[in-house]
Amino acid sequence: MSDLELKVVAVTEEAPMVRSFELTSTSGENLPGYSPGSHIRVRLPNGDDRPYSLVNLDPSVEPDKGAASYWLGVRLEETSQGGSSFMHGVKPGDLISISLPKNDFALSDDAAPVVLIAGGIGITPIASMASELLGRKQDFRLHYSGRAQGSLAFLKPLRALLGDKLVEHYDDLNGGHLDVETLLSKVDSKSHLYVCGPKPMIEAVQASARKRGWPEERIHFELFTPPLPQSGDQPFEIEIASTGESFTVPAGKSIIDVLEEAGQDLIYDCQRGDCGICQTDVISGEPDHRDVVLTDSEKASGKVMQICVSRAHSAKLVLDL
Repeated sequence: MSDLELKVVAVTEEAPMVRSFELTSTSGENLPGYSPGSHIRVRLPNGDDRPYSLVNLDPSVEPDKGAASYWLGVRLEETSQGGSSFMHGVKPGDLISISLPKNDFALSDDAAPVVLIAGGIGITPIASMASELLGRKQDFRLHYSGRAQGSLAFLKPLRALLGDKLVEHYDDLNGGHLDVETLLSKVDSKSHLYVCGPKPMIEAVQASARKRGWPEERIHFELFTPPLPQSGDQPFEIEIASTGESFTVPAGKSIIDVLEEAGQDLIYDCQRGDCGICQTDVISGEPDHRDVVLTDSEKASGKVMQICVSRAHSAKLVLDL
């Protein structure tokens, strides 16, 4: 990872358990540009890194031409694996290392109408998209969902920025989760659909859009948090078809974890099962799919899998690596 060392200049409470962080270069120079939906990876003290989306709430700013600062929004997770707890421990004046911006959740240049759906901290890439679309004067609406009033981050600036283009949903006031069936029933399938948030929300939006004949190329999504290990996970064996080498994947580790520890050179990014970069052909065995990339028919075929999150139903998988 090619690192930038940045200074934390502001830390702000945006909602319960959510803080924003303003980062600038130590020299005062502009930072590399980025496009809406981009993320950076923050280097942790133990050498791991975590992805966080870049937030822009100013339509007059053109971040692709360079940025005076980067803004992040980070929710402190109860089951934090080190990333959010590290970020919630930093303070103004601290230095942190990050990667260059990368975008696996890019906003289309198509002038078609856009539907934005965000759940919880999934607002961070979606907010930047809303700001960009407002600057373009393009038709869009942002549906922002949370468990209860007071739980949504960046709400005050979003209300001021978007007006009636922002639709708020609170589970406790509306008798449950956002009704994506009703929402999409009122939208033309020629629109582009962008959704970021919890996995159940993404899967519900995908299922509803596909049922309505929405073209796959107009359904865009990003899973904000990695899937948690599931109770009952068992070790399984993988074989690399090109070399015949075999490895055991224990509960609590991914296929990528095991292969990297063995010195394999792999291509991947999100490690959440939403970008599709690590997709691998399966020669034999039955995958246990835990991604949000593959369609139901692709999962049923058992011919491909995302090795960052998915496991095995069978005792062994032979992978085309």
